[in-house]
Amino acid sequence: MRGEDPFDDRAGGAPGAPPAAAGGGLLRQPKAVWATAGASVVAFMGIGLVDPILPSIAEGLAATPSQVSLLFTSYFLITAVAMLLTGWISSRIGGRGTLLAGLALVVVFAGLSGTSSSVAELVGFRAGWGLGNALFVSTALAVIVGAAAGGSAAAILLYESALGLGMACGPLLGALLGDASWRYPFFGTAALMAIGFLCVTVFLKEQPKPARRTGLLDPVRALGHGGLASAAASAFFYNYAFFTVLAFTPFVLNMTPYRSGAVFFAWGVLLALFSVLVAPRLQKRFGSLKVLGGSLLLLAADLLVIGYGNHAAAVAGTIVSGAFIGLNNTVFTELALGVSDAPRPVASAGYNFVRWFAAAAAPFLAPKIEEWTDVHVPFVVAAVAAVVGAAIVRARRGSLTHEAEELRTVHATQDSVSVFADRA
Repeated sequence: MRGEDPFDDRAGGAPGAPPAAAGGGLLRQPKAVWATAGASVVAFMGIGLVDPILPSIAEGLAATPSQVSLLFTSYFLITAVAMLLTGWISSRIGGRGTLLAGLALVVVFAGLSGTSSSVAELVGFRAGWGLGNALFVSTALAVIVGAAAGGSAAAILLYESALGLGMACGPLLGALLGDASWRYPFFGTAALMAIGFLCVTVFLKEQPKPARRTGLLDPVRALGHGGLASAAASAFFYNYAFFTVLAFTPFVLNMTPYRSGAVFFAWGVLLALFSVLVAPRLQKRFGSLKVLGGSLLLLAADLLVIGYGNHAAAVAGTIVSGAFIGLNNTVFTELALGVSDAPRPVASAGYNFVRWFAAAAAPFLAPKIEEWTDVHVPFVVAAVAAVVGAAIVRARRGSLTHEAEELRTVHATQDSVSVFADRA
């Protein structure tokens, strides 16, 4: 292998980068692609939907912040475990069947969430919602790539646009509907996903099933690869920092749903822009590992600003964190899938299995840490987690770059269905 950084785009292209489009335009897509992309927007909206209404939910159900934060914990805990199931299911019932099953579960459990009479019920319904979302999101990109015109590059860009739009609009929808009642965002999501279910049913034909069925433990076995394990470990600590911002900051800002929704809408816009537009340019100039390490350290510094600054500084820090999170999401995905010798869907499942556990832990631990100490310490812990993530990238540089040059050639011939599927 050459002496160049295999994760430096100047050395011949980022690993896992999608092949160039074979022709056609981004907007000239079949109805099946638009139906799936539209449902993807709503699916990603569900992640940040509850952000602006967390205080309202706590008030409406007479719950503490730590109890309400379990909405994220149950959602992402089930999502993490479901990553072991999605490949197993889709390789048996096909992509269309998996999408429809996921959409149906989201419709049911999002609707039930709006009827909750206690925080325990709501936490349980969010767990079911997480299962549905895992089935849908893990399969949507593969379906879009299979049905899209213009090659996989155009399909991936369309999927990334749907992801960014959903992450930005979720808090906004939550604020608009939640200003009247905290229940309305859940009913609104159920209605939108029901429309997505009908569109997918009508416009999407069954996609070819993979030649080899995926085993339940294949994603766990894939983590035996040193590069993938290192990326997953670093991403675990990064995701703890990420979801401290997403799940705990609304309580610290203590704003009305409209104001909180505006803050997280701006946060989501920065996340989308830096994920889709800025990250590739920085990778091309500086290389992926340098971008990732620098972005994690900047995120750590920003978390301290949120924790110790005045209200205006906390608002600004929350918005700015979207830029660092967008960079990290992009680079971590390419890093994880660029070094692994496992099939990309399997590597993606193993990587997500590890990192989503941190997304489940942070919303539960951050309010508990505040109860045990004060409001500043949860952000200190999150900042330390981001620094640990950067340290792992630095210390495990050898494993992260091992055989990446050779794997780049192999991956160029594989279907890139999972290259960007984890950026949330």
